[in-house]
Amino acid sequence: MSVNSFGNILRLTTFGESHGFAIGGILDGFPSGILLDTDFIQNQLNKRRPGQSKITTSRNEPDKLRILSGVFEGKSTGTPIAFMVENSNQRSSDYHTIADSFRPSHADYTYSQKYGIRDYRGGGRSSARTTVSQVIGGSIAQHLLWPLNIRITAFTSAVGNIKLNKLPEELDFSLIEQNLVRCPDMEIAEEMTSFIEKIKDEGDTVGGIITCMIENVPAGWGEPVFEKLHARLGFAMLNINAVKGFEIGSGFDGIKLKGSQHNDLFFVENGKVFTKTNFSGGVQGGISNGQSIYFNVAFKPVATLLQNQKTINAALQEVSINPGGRHDPCVVPRAVPIVEAMSALVLADFFLLHNARKY
Repeated sequence: MSVNSFGNILRLTTFGESHGFAIGGILDGFPSGILLDTDFIQNQLNKRRPGQSKITTSRNEPDKLRILSGVFEGKSTGTPIAFMVENSNQRSSDYHTIADSFRPSHADYTYSQKYGIRDYRGGGRSSARTTVSQVIGGSIAQHLLWPLNIRITAFTSAVGNIKLNKLPEELDFSLIEQNLVRCPDMEIAEEMTSFIEKIKDEGDTVGGIITCMIENVPAGWGEPVFEKLHARLGFAMLNINAVKGFEIGSGFDGIKLKGSQHNDLFFVENGKVFTKTNFSGGVQGGISNGQSIYFNVAFKPVATLLQNQKTINAALQEVSINPGGRHDPCVVPRAVPIVEAMSALVLADFFLLHNARKY
């Protein structure tokens, strides 16, 4: 496995497996002299960690951040920032019954075909637990965006058929952390929570959508051909476990409009350029236009069900499995900080590239 790094100037390389000793990474290219808010980083980890509520997996990991290098007296030194989080609540025996079987819609079969060997304990490297490293790396990256007043806010906008049908300006983002599903509408959040509980009781799972709003990105970030800003955001999101779809701006709904309706008309106010609408989602020609960037990320239902399913084993025999173990009935609430982190890694990378062009 050779592609374990993400980014260009700011580059995150990750390591670890679900049931190994630790999950971690190295963030290289981070500038020196930046005071790191480790409480913020830990808080983002806490939002992602298992065992945080009745609608998440019962695996209870503290996910305590340990920074190993690249920081002195609280500030970045400009050298690689290495970090890790120890795994402490593993139950590898839960997976012995499926050691030779391929769980439907998991990476079991594909890993076996690619490598000829696989770590069946929780999926090993394919486990969503590896997103610990992404959250840490992205949370550190956010420190480069704060002085520019760039704000990244992700939230749950759909669980199954229950959708949040409000415009961003109608939402109160302070409500996101006031409920279990991280939805900025308390009434819809309660519906989502009840639905997830029902799905959990059935031993089943459900998917959903996370919407991300990025405010105050200056115009001019991004490259016009193969490093388009929205393409890198899509690439980042599609590299998150369980993601099956990405749409920015008007997305698929944009096809319903005529060009005369869909075009974002420019106007100037107090010497600043704005658009009357924002169907472009803040990106035009692969480059930020100064308006808010917004996009949706679709997560599939968690593949592990607590009920019997037909599959095949390594001998290509038909078998029936019920994996057991501790799993999320819906991954979306815990994925909110992952979406924010990956967005921050993309934007921080483009920020460094944009500033490099000045010299």
